[in-house]
Amino acid sequence: MSVHLPGRPPLITKHHRIVIIGGGTAGISVAARLRRAGERDVAVLDPSDRHYYQPLWTLVGGGRAPLAESIRPQASVMPKGVEWIRRAAVAVDPEAREVTLDDGGIVSYDHLVVCPGIQLDWDRVPGLEAGLGRDGLSSNYLPQHAPATWRFIRETRSGSAVFSMPTGAVKCGGAPQKIAYLAADFWRQEGVLGKIDVHLVIPGAAIFGVPEFARVLDDVVRRYGIKVHYGSEVTEVRPEAREVVVTDLGTGGRTTLPYDVAHLVPPQSAPDWVKRSPLAGADDPAGYVEIDKHTMRHVRYPNVWALGDAGSSPNSKTGAAVRKQAPVLVENLLATIRGREPKAAYHGYASCPLTTARNKMLLAEFDYSGRPTPSIPVINTIRERTDMWYLKRRGLPFLYWNLMLRGLA
Repeated sequence: MSVHLPGRPPLITKHHRIVIIGGGTAGISVAARLRRAGERDVAVLDPSDRHYYQPLWTLVGGGRAPLAESIRPQASVMPKGVEWIRRAAVAVDPEAREVTLDDGGIVSYDHLVVCPGIQLDWDRVPGLEAGLGRDGLSSNYLPQHAPATWRFIRETRSGSAVFSMPTGAVKCGGAPQKIAYLAADFWRQEGVLGKIDVHLVIPGAAIFGVPEFARVLDDVVRRYGIKVHYGSEVTEVRPEAREVVVTDLGTGGRTTLPYDVAHLVPPQSAPDWVKRSPLAGADDPAGYVEIDKHTMRHVRYPNVWALGDAGSSPNSKTGAAVRKQAPVLVENLLATIRGREPKAAYHGYASCPLTTARNKMLLAEFDYSGRPTPSIPVINTIRERTDMWYLKRRGLPFLYWNLMLRGLA
């Protein structure tokens, strides 16, 4: 059916058995698994004509991979038989079981999977967005700026370098420090590391939340002579002066750091429309979709599910987490369609491949318990390894494009 508003073209109202909001890692993985399970009426809402493998952007910024390898046409990864609605969701009414699109159209559903990704809140750090891409200031969290990161690193031969991580959850929590290690190792190879003051600003009291991995990273920091500002975050950027303001989260004290090159990461949260929706947790300022952390099911709306970065489950927001969440969600969703209670459980697995040098990686795997949960038998992954570097550079992209997005891994 269609809805006609005066002065505007008719707006289409559609109904689908299963609607998925978001065509990123989570949305495509779930759609592929549903199709493999025989579900015929699945729609994906996503306006982008490009699909990105975002974990590669750190390597782009570190000069270890080309940006083009991270991009493919969205049509090439959309599962066959899925209806791709090339519009963005702007609101959800879970009582009416309707999603409003950015053109005013309505898509109704029997079951809804919410995975629109995470929002980059550039405006929460004054001066950051306006200065990006020039005078040494960049961020790998946008694909167009990752190549600039590498250019600025290459051009820096002395002076000061600042790398930062914000408070709150972010996409790939290790990425803000990975680029610091790639840069420092490059400067070491070039013989100029001793001429550069390298600063890493992090909000936590430790370099990493899991002690076993933190011990390794403490050694990495010492090796490169990086000054870590614990319990702090960058709260202002002054691009004209090439300096950042660092605030101590405990005392509120502010200090100023100059930079010749700076890689800064903005605070992040659920998309604004999710925050405003009934799906968000009432007491969650970040506005994530409020789900059971094991089943991926919404705590108040039993036909709504969420996974990936926009979900409230307290795991690290990584593609590896999505890879474990997707099969659990699909199994539970199909169970409820067939009148059964959801029994599959996600236990918080996340993996953070931490590049500690230009040819070494630490594979940090852990779950809700905060303990290491290594998934590769025989070898010791709780240390820097060259073979893990090749997993990061070649193995994981292959897994992503050829298996995960096809619902096979």
